[in-house]
Amino acid sequence: MRAMIVKEFRELLRDRRTLAMLVVMPLLLLIIFGYAANFYVSSVDTAVAGPQAQQVAAALPPYFDVTRTDPGQGDSAVRDMLQDNTVDVGIVTGVNPPVVYVDGSNLFAAESTVGVLNRLGDTVHTEVLFNPGLKTAWVMVPAIIGLILLFIGTIITSIGLVREREAGTLEQLAVMPIRPTQVILGKIAPYFLLAAIDMGIITVLGMVLFDVPFNGDPAVFVLGAALFLFVVLGVGVFISTISQTTGQAIQTAFFFLIPQILLSGMIFPLDAMAAGVRWIGYLLPLTYFTMISQGVMLRGAPVQSLWLPLVVLAGMAVVVFVGATLRFRRDLAPGSGRT
Repeated sequence: MRAMIVKEFRELLRDRRTLAMLVVMPLLLLIIFGYAANFYVSSVDTAVAGPQAQQVAAALPPYFDVTRTDPGQGDSAVRDMLQDNTVDVGIVTGVNPPVVYVDGSNLFAAESTVGVLNRLGDTVHTEVLFNPGLKTAWVMVPAIIGLILLFIGTIITSIGLVREREAGTLEQLAVMPIRPTQVILGKIAPYFLLAAIDMGIITVLGMVLFDVPFNGDPAVFVLGAALFLFVVLGVGVFISTISQTTGQAIQTAFFFLIPQILLSGMIFPLDAMAAGVRWIGYLLPLTYFTMISQGVMLRGAPVQSLWLPLVVLAGMAVVVFVGATLRFRRDLAPGSGRT
């Protein structure tokens, strides 16, 4: 029995990925939950417009972080700022009482803001936009669409390629007169198509079952989903190139998936996270797809206001695809230089 115990310890020490799952993962979860598990938003970006904008902005409590004051603007300008997600709260002065618009697509900030405004009584008129009932499903469904695409694109792609490698058929591509880029595109095309079909089904079911609106341009939503899929499929291919077995691929994929779930703003609001942890969230593709899906479905945001997450996802897609291609060429198809 002693020999078996020693043998298992030696095998565990040689298996660095399993060892990392046992040691690094608990520490990672502790740090993430410790600094990110916070639903309370301490401040909200606020815009004040109308004739008394300066006076009202100066009288607001510290909870309202006034980033814009414009005495020459009115109701429509404030609504546009909320639709573009440049602020969380917009206050229109010049009417009695002042009107406070709250972005309901930012659920936790909206709930905190409504609670603060309710304490002010009849001195303000509060109106929640884009999610009047502050329904959790309206905010979660657009994010869950991205989560499903993430699982399909990362785990299924990496496992499918690794299984082919374990069967010894993937290396046969090295002697074929095709480039690594063509191999990768051919491998991810079926997963891309299946994920796109799943996306359509989940989106429709979410709208039907939970009454989630779709207020924006479907073309913008499809563009964001396509870019996001390219990123996660590229990550899946990259994981397959650094994994020898299915178990290794699953372990590596979970290292990539867990931070996405916890730090993308899907569960815990980014504004409530510690600064260091929040910046990790801004490096994750699911963060930007959630911005796009919630922006299109709930706020009806145009492509002009979503250019930043679209550009970031496009850049991530290029970087990940190039990295996966180079790694594939070096490790799986060393003879692919022939054309």
